[in-house]
Amino acid sequence: MSIVKTSQLSIGYAKGSNKTLVQSNLNLELLRGEMVCLIGPNGSGKTTLLRTLAGLQKPLKGNVLIQEKNITEFTQQEKALQIALVLTDKVQIENATVRDIVTLGQHPYTHWLGGLAPEGREKVHEAIRMVHLEHKTNHYLNELSDGERQRVMIAKALAQDTPLIFLDEPTAHLDLPNRVEIMLLLHRLAHKTGKGIILSTHELDLALQAADRIWLMSSTEGVICGVPEDLVIDGSFNRVFQSEAYYFNAANGNFSMNYPLNKQLSVSGDKTRLYWTLRALARAGYSVTADAETHIKISEKGWEINGKILLTIEDLLQELSTFPEI
Repeated sequence: MSIVKTSQLSIGYAKGSNKTLVQSNLNLELLRGEMVCLIGPNGSGKTTLLRTLAGLQKPLKGNVLIQEKNITEFTQQEKALQIALVLTDKVQIENATVRDIVTLGQHPYTHWLGGLAPEGREKVHEAIRMVHLEHKTNHYLNELSDGERQRVMIAKALAQDTPLIFLDEPTAHLDLPNRVEIMLLLHRLAHKTGKGIILSTHELDLALQAADRIWLMSSTEGVICGVPEDLVIDGSFNRVFQSEAYYFNAANGNFSMNYPLNKQLSVSGDKTRLYWTLRALARAGYSVTADAETHIKISEKGWEINGKILLTIEDLLQELSTFPEI
């Protein structure tokens, strides 16, 4: 079932009578229990789209519907009951514990005296549990790692108990283990709670693995929507991220650098070692062709070239550096 839908949506900025158009004619849909990753080059409008969907800035044209109701018809209180927003800005609050921060998510439900109902306290506890921070409940925010702080902000969004959660670069400034953990956490939350989650990210490799659907923002094609694997197979990623410096490798889902390849080799053998050998050879300026005169055979023993066995790729590269131009 659709929870967010846009119709002929144009996004951008307006200052007086001057309008700067970023994207136009967007017809998008987010389903319940689905995690969507918003991906695109810098300047393609990821943050602008998130802010427009969240009602923080007005569309230049068209409509954003939240559960069939136009977002422009929502009061601030109603929006707070529908959308939780997690931004990239680091929260710095002195003498605030994890529980204090997560409790702020319950603000739309508190009465004018600010009291928290028993069911509200339970939602705060449950949100902390869902991000696995029970052991940090009474710790101050400044005692936490960056990854733990990000999980606190996600818990605050969960405590807000909205059907929608929007996140702008939730893995920014985190190391790889924390980036993976946050993406897996958000994926699990969408499927377990039935919430709709949209996050913008530059983590293309993680998005390809964790997203149920990708909204791929292009400066020329608008927003291309689809299951990650379909967008790889149909060439959408290559078109959007086309560059002379790199290309999107559809075989492994990674970006590969375009090195100048002015030497040739042929290579065969063990698949795992072959993949890493090809990467090293490309960096050293070698292209691999079947009819090259010089051949490298890879086996468990090592890398065999001209009858000589080398034990590491470093040894192989050193050996090749002594060759005349191939």
